[in-house]
Amino acid sequence: MPVSADTERRLLNHYKLTSLYPTEWPHQNDSGASSGSDDEDDPAYASSKSAALNVRPKSSASRDSRSKFRNIDRHASIRSSLSGTQKTQAGVDSLVQKDEPDPLGMAPSVATILRGRGLPVEENLKFRNRFMLSSTSFSPQLFLSQVHQNASTEDLLRGLDFLSRSIEQKSASLKVLVESNFERFVKAKATIDNVYTEMRTQGIDPEPERPQSARVSHSRHTSRTSQGHFRNTSGAFGTANKPLPSDMKKNALTKESEYGVQGIKAPLNEVAVKAEEVWGPALSGREKEDMLKSVLSTLEQHREVFKLSTSLQEATKKNDYDTVVEDYKRAKKHAAEAREVASTAQARGTELSELEIQRIIVTARMWHAVSGQVDVFKRDLWKRLKDSHAQRRAISQNGAIADGSQDKDLHMELIGVLLQLGVDENPIYEYLLSRFFYLKDRIARTSERSNIETEILRRRLVTNELTDSKALAKHLRWAMQTNGSFKVFQQDKYKDMDLPSILAFWKKVQASLTELISPQTGILSEVIDFWDTVMSFINHKAQKSFPTAVFAAGLEHLELEPAHISELENGAIELVNLLRECVQNFFTEPPVDDLSDLYSPIPPTPITPRSANGDTTPSIKRTFTFDPNNVPPLSPKTGSAWEKFAFWPPGANALSGSHFLSQFLVLVGTAASEMAGLTVIKQQGSRSNETFKMLVGAVRERSVQAVCAAWNQDAERVKLLEDWVRSNDRKDLTNMPLHFNAFEDRVLANMQKISYISEASTLAERGGTEVGTIVTPPPAKLLQAIRGIFVTSLYKALSGMVENAEKVVTDRQVDEDVSNLTNAIRGMLGDESVNGVVDANNRNVRMLMTLSNIAHLRSETIPQLITQFESSFSVKLTEESKTIRDVLGQIDARLFQSYVKPTVDRLVKIITEGVTSRQWSPEPSSRPNDARPYVYDVLLTLVMVHSEVSTTTTSTTMTGQILSYLLDQCSLAHLNAFKQRQHYTLEALMQATLDVEFMAQTLNSFTTDRAGEVQSSIYLALDERTDNEARSKLQGELPEMRAVLKRLREGTKGEFGCFKKERRGRTTNPVGV
Repeated sequence: MPVSADTERRLLNHYKLTSLYPTEWPHQNDSGASSGSDDEDDPAYASSKSAALNVRPKSSASRDSRSKFRNIDRHASIRSSLSGTQKTQAGVDSLVQKDEPDPLGMAPSVATILRGRGLPVEENLKFRNRFMLSSTSFSPQLFLSQVHQNASTEDLLRGLDFLSRSIEQKSASLKVLVESNFERFVKAKATIDNVYTEMRTQGIDPEPERPQSARVSHSRHTSRTSQGHFRNTSGAFGTANKPLPSDMKKNALTKESEYGVQGIKAPLNEVAVKAEEVWGPALSGREKEDMLKSVLSTLEQHREVFKLSTSLQEATKKNDYDTVVEDYKRAKKHAAEAREVASTAQARGTELSELEIQRIIVTARMWHAVSGQVDVFKRDLWKRLKDSHAQRRAISQNGAIADGSQDKDLHMELIGVLLQLGVDENPIYEYLLSRFFYLKDRIARTSERSNIETEILRRRLVTNELTDSKALAKHLRWAMQTNGSFKVFQQDKYKDMDLPSILAFWKKVQASLTELISPQTGILSEVIDFWDTVMSFINHKAQKSFPTAVFAAGLEHLELEPAHISELENGAIELVNLLRECVQNFFTEPPVDDLSDLYSPIPPTPITPRSANGDTTPSIKRTFTFDPNNVPPLSPKTGSAWEKFAFWPPGANALSGSHFLSQFLVLVGTAASEMAGLTVIKQQGSRSNETFKMLVGAVRERSVQAVCAAWNQDAERVKLLEDWVRSNDRKDLTNMPLHFNAFEDRVLANMQKISYISEASTLAERGGTEVGTIVTPPPAKLLQAIRGIFVTSLYKALSGMVENAEKVVTDRQVDEDVSNLTNAIRGMLGDESVNGVVDANNRNVRMLMTLSNIAHLRSETIPQLITQFESSFSVKLTEESKTIRDVLGQIDARLFQSYVKPTVDRLVKIITEGVTSRQWSPEPSSRPNDARPYVYDVLLTLVMVHSEVSTTTTSTTMTGQILSYLLDQCSLAHLNAFKQRQHYTLEALMQATLDVEFMAQTLNSFTTDRAGEVQSSIYLALDERTDNEARSKLQGELPEMRAVLKRLREGTKGEFGCFKKERRGRTTNPVGV
């Protein structure tokens, strides 16, 4: 209920208060009964009290009893039974709770937070009370520093709002509670006083009456030993002269009965607990309110300082570098001002005011939090700066950026922020040094991993060496896929160059070299960029991109020290040398027997994203594309050429080897030129150029040796290129000359690239690098090796062709080969070209096609290859050309003799047997009118030869050569046969003349000078074995013999018409073509 102004005045005067809501207990009320006796004499108070209680005024003793109401001690014994309260060390209960919710509304339990921080809240009650809002020893500063140690400014502001609302709610509720129950409280107190008086007088012997003036007035006294909340009262109430029963003495207020409270001690304690629950918060709420208002005032006054920590924390989470720097500068400004205040007071010898002390404390706490956050943020910046190298590589691989500009901006931004925040070390030097270690580590790891994986693949290829002749031939025919009529089949022009496993090996080596020394995408490009970055900082070009705030923060660490420059130069040289040694060792060293020899010690590395958490070690981070538990063993040595080369896959042919090695040499030559062109390398003088010359020369020499060894082996396999299928361009040839020409042409072109590395020179010159001193022409020794293997390959290829022609082929093998080839050709050329497959089971057909092929090689292919070699390598093969021509002539003669010898033997046998037989000589006195049967047998044999040659080779030249040779042999056979007879009669001379002339005239198109000479010798031999009579008669028979010969020619025109010369404009249409 509301309090009137008059009642408020009287209450304030009675209790000597300045306000109805005092902030502390009045000290004058702690002096006991004597201090309160004066207030009881106030008649105004007595009358107002009597009226309020509706009782009549009593004696002075009664006034003493009522006056003790003002000495209510809110820490009295009624607190002993409050729920959740704690006891002091003396066992006395208090109103302080064992635990409370957070007054700022952030946590349900304060004690739980303190226990979580390891504070002794259970053992030290006094220390715990400093955190309890219900305690008078509550410390706002300690409460905020411990309970809300990590709270942000926004959290504190929200707590302040919560606290303000709770204070307003409690104040309103307490006010209503006091106003509505005040009259009840007064009435209850009056009743209690009356009961107390009666209990006081019970059991006490009556005393004689004394004068009223002599009576000692009684007043209420505070019981210092009891736990009661109210004061004891005493007075003379009117039963002094009336005797009381003895059983009432136990309730008397005597010492023996503990002054009457022995029986009601327990109920009083319960009442005290209830009273504490009702009035405890009311009496202590004002103090709490004032404390919280003090905290609120502090927060409002230093709001900006409190917000700095939170603002900085949010900026660091967002990586808002500008806000971080700005907040840090403001924090430094506040800290400097606080120090200035303290320094000024110390210099003047004056004490700090409360506001100044508060300002210094708040600023110190803020600076402690800010400096800690900035230190953590700087550590994170250092880590990100050192990790920016790996991040750039990841971004580049993902294709997000191609030029690295974002990475460049990133590290420059990080360096600028560190310089503005202030660091002890030079961030520019630390960044460049960490990048050096990063590149060194990458070179070592990449080289190690590629060497091991290459060796594993090489060992696996040893067990899978190709022995299938069909597959070998398929790979050797690959060169035709880009030439001639097969040019249409280029969908995947490299897939048939070699075995897939061998191609995978080459691609693995190519990928490793590209990753290592490619000037565009490899580690070499990063090394070049590293040195360019170093030079930009040395020349102060990079510093120009820093914002103005960096220079405003100071010029410290903006330049590299001379010692730092020297270290970075040595580091760049070390990186270049490390790249050079990795490549040179890979090409020059033989394969290792123990894989552990390939493991290299890992250099110290900066913190990287994968190692920052410490969950991996350098040895564990090695990742390979094979199972380490399933490493193939070292293969036994067989003396093969590829066993000397770690970069050459076992069983690879010269086509794939020369193709990929030519590309590798382009990489090596370009990389060597780029490395030699670095300014830090140029400063080393000509000695550094020699090392790169040695690199290019060593790689080139080893590559040429490897290709020559494979070329020599492939030359022996060239015979597998013979597919016995006619060429689409020339039906008199098989595809063998074209395949051989394409194979040699491709290998020669790649060998020229390997020897001169012309593409590397072109690329380097395009990039502005002088390469004349690095990529030099090949030495004469190298060219001599290539020259020798070229000639050897021609010899071996020709020998293989002869072997193909002369070898005995089984019917089953021929059927399988023809079937496979037919299917292949039908798939490539269509059904209409299947007839181009020749009968490889026929030895004569193989001989004829081989003769035709060799003739083509002799006239066109080999001269073209020699010319190409001479133009590619700038040498003349004069002696070699003459030797090759001689060899070709010998091979051609050998094959020619191999083909005609069976026919010649058969013809000689027919002629000899025909001439020497008894039936050859005509009857005496008869005139021969026809040639003997053996002549027709010879001519029919020659017809078969003509047909075989013309239908197989479709070459009139070869047909003429063979028939002319056979005619010569027939003439010789006639000569030898006629010499076997001792005498010839006229009839015999006429028969011999008729046989010889009929054969000569029928084969007139193929007559040679040698055949004419032999015929003359035949006539001389006949003339020597006859008499003069026969000679003279023979002259008379000549006209008749001419008529017979004419008749025979006309009669055999159809049978032997193939021997006639073809008219101009007519061509032969052989069967099967």
